[in-house]
Amino acid sequence: MDGITGGQEGQDIRSDSYILDHRVEGLFPSLSSGICLGLKRTRDALKILANPHHSYRTIHVGGTNGKGSVASTLAAVLEMAGFRTGCYTSPHLCSFRERIRVSGKFLTPKRLLSLAEDMADIPGRCGLTFFEAATILGLYAFEQEGVEIAVVEVGLGGRLDATNVITPEVTGITNIAMDHSDYLGSSLQEIAREKLGIVKPHVPLITTESDPALLEIFREVTSQNKAPLVRAKTPAANHVSIHADGTSFHLETDKWGALQIETPLIGRHQVLNTCLAIEMLAQMPVELRPQSDVLRAAVAGVKHFGRNQIEVIDGRTWLFDVAHNPAGTDSLIDTIDSLDLPRPLVALVGVLGDKDWKTMISSLMSRVDQAVLTQPPSVPFERCWNPENVEKNLGVTEHLRVEKDFEQAVLQARTDAGNGTVVVTGSVHTVGSALQILNKEPLRGV
Repeated sequence: MDGITGGQEGQDIRSDSYILDHRVEGLFPSLSSGICLGLKRTRDALKILANPHHSYRTIHVGGTNGKGSVASTLAAVLEMAGFRTGCYTSPHLCSFRERIRVSGKFLTPKRLLSLAEDMADIPGRCGLTFFEAATILGLYAFEQEGVEIAVVEVGLGGRLDATNVITPEVTGITNIAMDHSDYLGSSLQEIAREKLGIVKPHVPLITTESDPALLEIFREVTSQNKAPLVRAKTPAANHVSIHADGTSFHLETDKWGALQIETPLIGRHQVLNTCLAIEMLAQMPVELRPQSDVLRAAVAGVKHFGRNQIEVIDGRTWLFDVAHNPAGTDSLIDTIDSLDLPRPLVALVGVLGDKDWKTMISSLMSRVDQAVLTQPPSVPFERCWNPENVEKNLGVTEHLRVEKDFEQAVLQARTDAGNGTVVVTGSVHTVGSALQILNKEPLRGV
């Protein structure tokens, strides 16, 4: 199959590296993958490990969309500035190893398994969920690897998220949008209060949120915590250029003056994410603040996979984006509008069953020529959607087709696109599974 090999082709399943990789992907098999918010379990587990997260400085990044991009940008700058930097993000696209980076590198399977063995009995003793155990492993790994400063991305919400055990140098919140309403609240105001739960006394909060009503809640919470609130400066629309190789813009800053910024992350929303990271760095203690030349060089080299990631495979264009809620889909649509992508545009879509898939797909269909709806294989059973029911409930079936088998869906979208573009979207599971099938996973060869 031209460009599609189906995963582990040529892999010797008896090799040591394959066995180690397989064990990493099977970490914490007995733990619940569900959501169980609260901090006591995490704090109890970290106490057993002598509170490793107290041995280094931290930065906390929350919000609805864009957290991973901001975290990756912050980590890239701090690394280039000479600090031994950790970066913890979630969820992963293809491999658990993507969640924990030190000095820009993924830990080897052998090292990760060794660290997990150090805390082998703790998940059971403390009743941890999978995410809690993964977070503790990341915080412990940073101590054991001699990290000086760690960038930590919030998993879900903020107030009761397992990452909210840290006391950071600076906190960032990207934006507030409807998502995870079953856990965070049925209104933007309720969701905002949950996400603002990461605000700490006297720790600066930086945001790119612009909604006046939500910003009033930001002011209220930061005032209660005596925490400075700073809105990140952003460029004028006519100072932004979006292209297939990245995004560039001109930014006026208080700390570094005028900066011409280039980032390989594509899209207008990545301008906001990059500006947030830059302002967070500006608000850091002076000894952690990078020089402008280091800042610009590091931003130009940042890597974050599955976010408007463009690949040309066997002459065909693929656009991978993990947009998993209406706000994310709107950003994807804006990027499509900003780029001159080869047509036809065919969307390969797999959304989780608890998301607002009707709004997402209706919006996406306004920009693409046709779509293939499918079921990503890695989705937990309780979060699956049924593409056939989706097709029926949308009310418009023209230009839609359903292919439940994921690999066949990838082939179908590729065929339908011809010499055009396949847009892979809907969830982390959809993008991750497609990258694996197409041999473009982030850790390939690492």
